[in-house]
Amino acid sequence: MRIRRTSHLLALTALAALALTACEDGTGVKDEGASHPASSTATAAQPTPGTDKGTGTGTGTAPTKDTTGSADSSGKSGGTTGGKSGGTTGTGTGAGTGGDTGDKAADTASDSRVLCNGSNTRVTAQTVARPLNHMLLTVTNTGSRTCDLTYNPVLRFDEMQWVPQAAKETQPQAVTTLAPGESGYAGVLLSAADGSGEGGQTAKKLTVAFQGYTPNSDGGASATPPLPAKGVYYDSSLAVTYWQQDMDDALSW
Repeated sequence: MRIRRTSHLLALTALAALALTACEDGTGVKDEGASHPASSTATAAQPTPGTDKGTGTGTGTAPTKDTTGSADSSGKSGGTTGGKSGGTTGTGTGAGTGGDTGDKAADTASDSRVLCNGSNTRVTAQTVARPLNHMLLTVTNTGSRTCDLTYNPVLRFDEMQWVPQAAKETQPQAVTTLAPGESGYAGVLLSAADGSGEGGQTAKKLTVAFQGYTPNSDGGASATPPLPAKGVYYDSSLAVTYWQQDMDDALSW
């Protein structure tokens, strides 16, 4: 009995030694390690070199060049076109059109001159101390357009039946032209200083007529400037200058 039990124990001991030897040869460890799910999962989760880099680039982490004209390239293109084109168009249209229109309007206004007459001027008549026996006529343009004073004023005191002559030596080199607000002048010799004139009388009313662009033609409405309360004395020496641009020229004769 003792011998059988001892043999049995020896057999068990031998089997255990064989099992231990099998575990230490390295193959068993690997087999047992592969059976653990935690270690297997952790090993699989680690990225293989080059795999994640390729995946990351491919998924758009770094933007690719836009070839469709959208996003940033579209915005820049639209901004450039809208800013430069719009600015150039706006400036050209506004300044060019406005400037040209203004210049044309100014040219038209300057070219559309009219005759000065009683309808677009204010006329005054006043006697002066020097030269002796002279009167000054002043015509001021009250209209909105430039007007021309042509030739000389045609005077008529009261109901006189003759027309005073204009002194040829006073004819200016150019037509007297009045812009709105400007004045023109004419001097009137009322009577001879030496008393050589005839038919002297005192007038209470004066009518000033205007000529057109040809001598003795009708220049439009006449004017009736008031005379001094005591009237003015005139005789056969009565004469008038041409219209002048300057007051001194009108009274220097």
